[in-house]
Amino acid sequence: MKLADAPAATATPGGAAAGQTSRQAGWLGLALLCALAVAVLLSLSVGARGTGVGTVWAALTAPDPANGEHAVVLSRVPRTVAGLLVGSALGLAGTAMQGIARNPLADPGILGINAGAALAVVLGIQLFSVSGIGGHVWLAFLGAGLAAALVYAVASLGREGATALKLALAGAALCAGLGSLLNAVLLLSREAFDAFRFWQVGMLGVRSLSEMVQVAPFLLLGSVLALGSARLFNALSLGDDAARGLGIAVGRSRAVAAVAVVLLCGGATALAGPVAFVGLVIPHLLRLAIGGNYSRLLPLSLLAGPLLVLAADVLGRVIAPPSEVQVGVMTAVIGAPVFLWMLRAGKKVEL
Repeated sequence: MKLADAPAATATPGGAAAGQTSRQAGWLGLALLCALAVAVLLSLSVGARGTGVGTVWAALTAPDPANGEHAVVLSRVPRTVAGLLVGSALGLAGTAMQGIARNPLADPGILGINAGAALAVVLGIQLFSVSGIGGHVWLAFLGAGLAAALVYAVASLGREGATALKLALAGAALCAGLGSLLNAVLLLSREAFDAFRFWQVGMLGVRSLSEMVQVAPFLLLGSVLALGSARLFNALSLGDDAARGLGIAVGRSRAVAAVAVVLLCGGATALAGPVAFVGLVIPHLLRLAIGGNYSRLLPLSLLAGPLLVLAADVLGRVIAPPSEVQVGVMTAVIGAPVFLWMLRAGKKVEL
């Protein structure tokens, strides 16, 4: 039995079943790709001023500076690209975190990583007058890394080590504490509050393409490291001792995967603020369809994450006209009921 197929083989024994699961994953990937293309089209065409598909195509292929509808479509391009980047990063980070921690509740929001990134950015603005995405992204990486290390250190106390329950409790406590500190700093500083307002709810439309280009290399590096950790996560699902028995340097590999999560979470938070529930819900929905093999879960989360974020953003534009509901609110509105449905329907919210 190949190591990469270990969880799938456990769930559906036999080569025929494994082949069927691979075909299901392929069809699911194709369906997600088609749905994502529709979501991109809607993101470019839906808003306070709607445009048709033909106008979107013309604006992208032969833009006319004198055409007002073309200008509207082009103004939505950075927002759509931000949705793709943030959704991919958070979907992949959530799947990787659940693999690292062997915790079905692992999520950048629940474990306090987004809160750590947010607090570091606002402290940088308040204490050192850091401005611009170039400074914010490094602060976000620093805060995300420190928060992740602190949660793991606190959860590791005691004889049982970092269990799933202790990680969730430590993350929730840290998230609450960092949130209180964040609010205290914002109340003391009008400048920090004005610069940081959009992070409070999560927004996609506040960055330019040039700013996203600065963050993209970090997200790309994090994605490569996370996708390359599928064998590690499959082995960890059998337990640390079994993983060591299979020849994996568990501590070193887990540290590399943690760096990937910090890069993905820090980059996404620097771009859009704390967007919740994407990293929590996406891995569980994918597991219901194709099982727990991370060699399939990780690449599919790159498609499912941005699909959820773009769908939430489009829905937020039309749900309360003429105002917009920000994407960070809409992902929680969509993600929370879906997660509760999985629990109430007896679905397996587990690894």
